[in-house]
Amino acid sequence: MSAFQPVLPHDLLWGLPTAALPIDAPAWAFEVVGLGHPVVVRRARVAAGLVAVGVRGRSRDQRYATHMRLDDVQRRVRPEALIGITADADWPALRALQQIFPVMNALGLPWGVAGGAGFELASGVPVLHAGSDLDLILRTPECFDRQHAARLVDQLARAVCRIDLQLQTPSGGVALHDWAGPSRQVLLKAENGARLVDNPWLAQAVAA
Repeated sequence: MSAFQPVLPHDLLWGLPTAALPIDAPAWAFEVVGLGHPVVVRRARVAAGLVAVGVRGRSRDQRYATHMRLDDVQRRVRPEALIGITADADWPALRALQQIFPVMNALGLPWGVAGGAGFELASGVPVLHAGSDLDLILRTPECFDRQHAARLVDQLARAVCRIDLQLQTPSGGVALHDWAGPSRQVLLKAENGARLVDNPWLAQAVAA
C-alpha cells in the first residue's frame, strides 16, 4: 500500500492471508479470513510495516485482535465511502442511516459508517439484525464544543435505533455521548491505550 495513503482506525482492509494468523488463533478466525472477509483497523502500536487489525466473526463475541503487513493490503474502504451505499436489507440501523444523513452532512465535517453496518455495507456479508446499533465516526481535527455535541446527541436520538458516534480527534477517539455529558473528564481511546482526559484535542500534547 502506498505510504501516501495511511490506514486509519475503522478502515476495512482486504488481503490478510490465513497463513499470517497466529497458530493459536480461533478456528472461526481462520474460517472468515479464508472466506476473504475484511478486517478492521484498530488502535494499537505495532512495528513499522504492520497495522493493528481486528477479525470479525459471525457472532458478537467473535472478535480477534491481530496485525497484518501493509504489503498484504489489497483493498481499503474508509467509513466515509459507505454513507451513500444503499443495501437491500431493511434493518433499523440502515433506516437510521438514511434518517440522519442530512443531520450529519449539515455538520460540514467528514463522517462515515463503522461497526456492523459499515462491515455489511462494504463487504455484503450479513451481520446486522433487528437489534443492531448504528456506529458512526465524525472526523473532528479541531475542538467540537460540548454544546454542539449535546445538540447532536439530541438530533441522533430521534433515529429508529441507537446510534453510537465516535469523535475522531488527532489524539484518538472519544464517544460523542461522553463529550456531550456533564463529566469533566472523558475516556480517550488512543494507540497507547485508553485514558481519562479533560480535552481530547489537547491530549496529544499532554502525552508527548
